[in-house]
Amino acid sequence: MTLHPVLAEKLIAAAADVASRPLTRRDARLPAVPGKVHAVVGMRRAGKTTFLHQLLEERREAGPPECALYLSFDDDRLAGIEADQLALLLEEHYRRQPELRGRRTVHWLLDEIQLVPGWDRFLRRVLDTEKVELVVSGSSARMLSREVHTSLRGRGMETVIGPFNFREFLRHRGEEPARNPQRWTAAERSLVEKRFLEFLAEGGFPEAQGLPAALRIELLQGYVDAVLFRDVVERYGISQVAALRWLVRQCLRNPAGSFSVHRLHQDLRAQGHGVAKDAVHAMLGHLLDAFLLGAVPLATESERQRNSNPRKLYTVDPGLIRAFDASGRSNVGHALETAVHNELARRKAETGYLKTSDGLEVDFLARAPAGGEELLQVCADPSSPEVLGRELRALETAGVEYPRARRLVLVLDRSQALRVRAADVEVQPAYEWLLETAGEP
Repeated sequence: MTLHPVLAEKLIAAAADVASRPLTRRDARLPAVPGKVHAVVGMRRAGKTTFLHQLLEERREAGPPECALYLSFDDDRLAGIEADQLALLLEEHYRRQPELRGRRTVHWLLDEIQLVPGWDRFLRRVLDTEKVELVVSGSSARMLSREVHTSLRGRGMETVIGPFNFREFLRHRGEEPARNPQRWTAAERSLVEKRFLEFLAEGGFPEAQGLPAALRIELLQGYVDAVLFRDVVERYGISQVAALRWLVRQCLRNPAGSFSVHRLHQDLRAQGHGVAKDAVHAMLGHLLDAFLLGAVPLATESERQRNSNPRKLYTVDPGLIRAFDASGRSNVGHALETAVHNELARRKAETGYLKTSDGLEVDFLARAPAGGEELLQVCADPSSPEVLGRELRALETAGVEYPRARRLVLVLDRSQALRVRAADVEVQPAYEWLLETAGEP
């Protein structure tokens, strides 16, 4: 058996020392765990392939170009190839570069690898027999988080790539702050606050940056359609497409709201969609798997209470809110809470919402992987004494149960933060909190 000619062509191109293309550096980092296959996952068009090119540049800065190779299998000419071709690809590279084998780590960055049947068995074998780093990526329709772990039998480590966070959003424009907020000039702060409002409205999908509003909305709606039809309908054979589209619109137009399968099922029936409750539960699960939505449960040690209470759903990017809300509302509060949720997810915090004993709600109880807790209230408009009082009372009550937690109110801008005074509670512009550790993995 010989190597497929298209793969041979790609190998030659991959080993060539070509000039790098300009990229906006992402803050994501691969986990520093040896002996693992790194799976780069996330929603469509969030930048997974670009992240692989970033890794390629970083690996080539540390060694010769033939030690770092990027190959994409998303090529109609490769349709139907088997895993044997992957083995031939490996052997052909070492035949061309025999001095590398067993002496230098070769970094293989394999995009859309799931298109090759048996890819997981090949990677497990190579990981055990060669001196390599293996990084794979693919569409969320075929490379779900749980399937990566199952296929690789515990040998996989996941890195999630989402749309730009706020720091990356600024970096893409060449405006990333070089100093901490306490040292900003008035002009620097004004620029950050202007960009923050743009971020909440436009979101962080890379291709949407700088587009006119109408074109951006059309693009983002197209992304969601691709998720629905390719990652959900085609993959799972969903026949009740109208019900699925209604469900998605409800979730995207009302982020940060409490959703229960029972209530969604009732609303669907009221709209004339004859869909079973189990089907609604499955649809929500598929949307979570495709990274379109994130879910936050009630923060409780009781598994029964956690499962029986509604979850709060958030979209993967605040820009999707305006793209699907035809009401004309600004939705700044929902977008702000969505941005905070997505940053907590990026920081890998264990997150839930709290219901206090007196019936109030705290938006997030977040536990960091390295320890430490935060009680977070997100308030886009603290000018109302009634609203602010409710938010602070909820934090005060929750603080009794979680006395070691940092209590924090996140607002839109510095002028709002300066107007709020509360004992034992920090009040901070949300953009400062987002930039605090946004550059850390």
